[in-house]
Amino acid sequence: MATTTTTTSFFLPNSFNTQNTNKKFPKHPYSPPKFTASSITSQSSKSAKDHLLTLISDQDRGLKTQNNPSKLASIVSAIDALAAISTGSVTTGDNLSATWRLLWTTEKEQLFIIEKAGLFGTKAGDVLQVIDVRNLSLNNVITFPPDGVFFVRSNIEVASSQRVNFRFTSAVLRGKNWEIPLPPFGQGLILYTSMMNFEL
Repeated sequence: MATTTTTTSFFLPNSFNTQNTNKKFPKHPYSPPKFTASSITSQSSKSAKDHLLTLISDQDRGLKTQNNPSKLASIVSAIDALAAISTGSVTTGDNLSATWRLLWTTEKEQLFIIEKAGLFGTKAGDVLQVIDVRNLSLNNVITFPPDGVFFVRSNIEVASSQRVNFRFTSAVLRGKNWEIPLPPFGQGLILYTSMMNFEL
């Protein structure tokens, strides 16, 4: 029976250049403010993004946040602030179709897989979300270099200018010469803010 997720995940486009999410993200050079409504909104959004990136930069994709309620509260508050700044923007159009890389999550199943990968003699690599808005598909991918992958397919429905609903349809765990189908479970919604991806 499907269950509704109650998690928060933070993704950025896979081209975002951070090879090690445990390192501090580079600070952008200062540029003097210009006094227009649009630039003030843009600067506020950039400041909110930078603040969020700083908060999650040392959290090992959420593993360290699990036992730190105050850090969790700070991160969720930063996500809420960024969402408030972006109210009214449209982020569920064709630009959403991309491969996104997970930087932080509270999703317990994903964190369990990432943390326990060592039991299989490997470690988790990139955790990706591949979205195709036109074909209404969303695939979650956890990689285990050099040959392993956990792959979950889901269907999506655009619910508003910033939200989509999703329902998992299939899951498989693959190694170099083997494959284990797994029963899919779960449904929920995802909020897209400033072309960042927040799964709720």
